[in-house]
Amino acid sequence: MPVSDVLTREQRHLNMSHIRGKDTKPEEIVRKYLFSKGYRYRKNDSRYPGKPDIVIPKYRTMIFVHGCFWHRHPGCRYAATPSTNRDFWQKKFDQNVARDRKVQEQLKADGWHVIVVWECEISRKADREERLQRLERQIREIQGEK
Repeated sequence: MPVSDVLTREQRHLNMSHIRGKDTKPEEIVRKYLFSKGYRYRKNDSRYPGKPDIVIPKYRTMIFVHGCFWHRHPGCRYAATPSTNRDFWQKKFDQNVARDRKVQEQLKADGWHVIVVWECEISRKADREERLQRLERQIREIQGEK
């Protein structure tokens, strides 16, 4: 479903230039939850492909906190494609998804567990607790495999 842009080109450029690549609000939510549960981690570790948002070495687990818009969360209303400059956006989104897939496959081949948390799963307080508890269960299942 196309999204019409209500901002001028200059306003949109300014907005997009302020989007952060790390230490985003969703990442902070996940990190604070994990820390409160006793998990210790590294953040944005550049030694690994894709520079994962959270690395839990003890359990060989990587967690990516993906924004629905940029990483194209399937079926999510936040993954709408802008109606202007569609070819540019589609190419960019396709590259992002392909890179995500390649990075995850490489990490799994290297023996890492990969978990993806989508921004929309934790943006609403009503959904957040359930998703964070499910994340902890996923990590516990990995612990059980050791």
